[in-house]
Amino acid sequence: MAEPFAARLHFIPRALRPVHAVLIRTLRWYFSRAWGWVLLTTTGRKTGLPREVLLPCSRTDAFVLVMSTYGHRSDWMRNLQANPRATVTHRGHVLTARAEVIEDLARKRALVSAHPFFAPAPFAIVHLFALTIFRPLLIAFLRGWVTPRPVVVLHFER
Repeated sequence: MAEPFAARLHFIPRALRPVHAVLIRTLRWYFSRAWGWVLLTTTGRKTGLPREVLLPCSRTDAFVLVMSTYGHRSDWMRNLQANPRATVTHRGHVLTARAEVIEDLARKRALVSAHPFFAPAPFAIVHLFALTIFRPLLIAFLRGWVTPRPVVVLHFER
């Protein structure tokens, strides 16, 4: 499958890692509970150390659905491919999960159609409009967006 164009721009978030880390530390309480966001902690594939990233998501009681804007170049994706066990901070609780990387286009489209999410703004009112009034447009966008990107389902371990 072709790599998404955004993967060529992956140097930008890598350069912004320190800013990202400060935002996570500063706003941890909010984002660990915010609807539409999840804190994912993976094990570094080279160092074995915990690595945390803030991702937009769709959450259910059984799983979290995320996608990689930068395809397989994202460090968190590479970490999950090396070790699919991770923890997610989900509704204020830290839970263990096992990652399943979905590459099948039909399955990716079905997942984002059933569980759409809106990443650009971490505010409930924006999500409310995106998932009600603009839901058909959001689903159409996501079905195209996932075409070159892997989708990850993080299944909670009980």
